[in-house]
Amino acid sequence: MTAALAPVLDAAAWQARRHAHERRVDGWLAPHLARRRAGRRHPVEDFLFTYYSHRPAQLRRWHPGAGVTLRDADPAEFGRDYRAGPAGVTVDTDRVRARRADSLTWIRGLLAATAARPAQLGCFGLHEWAMVYRQTQEEVRHNAWPLRLTPERTAAVVEERGVRCSHFDAYRFFTAPARPLNLLRPTRETQHALEQPGCLHANMDLYKWAYKLSPLVPSELVADCFELARDVRVLDMRASPYDLTELGYSPVRIETGAGRQEYVLAQRSFAERAAPLRARLVAECDRLLAGSDGAVS
Repeated sequence: MTAALAPVLDAAAWQARRHAHERRVDGWLAPHLARRRAGRRHPVEDFLFTYYSHRPAQLRRWHPGAGVTLRDADPAEFGRDYRAGPAGVTVDTDRVRARRADSLTWIRGLLAATAARPAQLGCFGLHEWAMVYRQTQEEVRHNAWPLRLTPERTAAVVEERGVRCSHFDAYRFFTAPARPLNLLRPTRETQHALEQPGCLHANMDLYKWAYKLSPLVPSELVADCFELARDVRVLDMRASPYDLTELGYSPVRIETGAGRQEYVLAQRSFAERAAPLRARLVAECDRLLAGSDGAVS
């Protein structure tokens, strides 16, 4: 086996990678953890830590990915899915793969099906509007922040534009009266058939699929997906019906033609950023499903 297929990192190399990952992630974690200690909430920057199940400590923990051997390492330092061999410490790929075979196949299928479709850019972020449709200020999810428009005008925008949401995990948060206004009826069972690469939530979810593949994929890839998701969330909420100018977010007024054009340009940019990350995750799944990790033992 070539060194490229079976990398062995000496202590200086893997510790440098680990420290670089921790520094990068700490820049995102520190403000969130400070707010959590103070009992304050941020509707944009806290979302990835509350909606997704990956805890801050898990995001910070570095993994080299399947097939990478770490010299002069202690498997106990990395967790139960690591084993020691003559050359060093590696992820016990066979053990993890056996435990997650079904999810590997499911995730790979979803990612590949999504990548194979053209990006649809006509939703204009109205999923967030559908989540507050016909609710009062007290009922809306982020009720500490005002709506930009009156509830009546917010509802009118939804009714005038219609909703074209293909993402089940967004659709399931629609208010009951908003669901019939959606062009599609997404379900978990139809997720592979409906998800498409222009969807903001599908691109945010690359973070979820990356961390669900951990520790089999490198933590740098998980962090790349987190960074994309964090940036996507900003657009998601700028285009929402909430007024977040006090937090420094200028609105993308999708109720206007200019605002919809601005949204589409940003949405296309995120689809382009997501494509190589999705491809990397598919490639990792293919490698793992093929049973090839190149580990030195």
